[in-house]
Amino acid sequence: MFVSFAALPGTARIWIYQASRPLTAAELAAVEPALTRFANEWTSHGRSLLASAAFLHQQFLIIGLDEVVADASGCSIDTSVRFVKALEQQLGVTLLEKSMLAFLHEGQVQLLDRREVRTAIAEGRIRPETLYFDTTVAQAGQLQAAWPAPAASTWLSRYFR
Repeated sequence: MFVSFAALPGTARIWIYQASRPLTAAELAAVEPALTRFANEWTSHGRSLLASAAFLHQQFLIIGLDEVVADASGCSIDTSVRFVKALEQQLGVTLLEKSMLAFLHEGQVQLLDRREVRTAIAEGRIRPETLYFDTTVAQAGQLQAAWPAPAASTWLSRYFR
């Protein structure tokens, strides 16, 4: 059953998929019904899931699930990945690629190849306070509290020592 992200508890499990480019307003409007339909139809062992799906910052697909109502099973997670792959095809973007990191710079999402992080920090392009979209965040409460977060407060902190 679809619910808005605001209705999910802070303990809700989330999955974050980063698009390879920002989506246009037209693309976001066109995909909105599919997101709602997916959340409405998503099940685990025949039980409806209390879920949400939305794009944030025009570039991040967030799927949320209130596991107090029902947990995601392996089959339901496989269903969500098939949905994400279908969105990739529909939108002409990559959502499952993990080699790019996203930072907020002057109000715009900027992507950086993971292999370039050390160099970008050494050159001062990424600083401890640079806002980073940590796609490893796993709970809705973390997303709502501090996302994006200063790079030094994420797993990237080890590069600032």
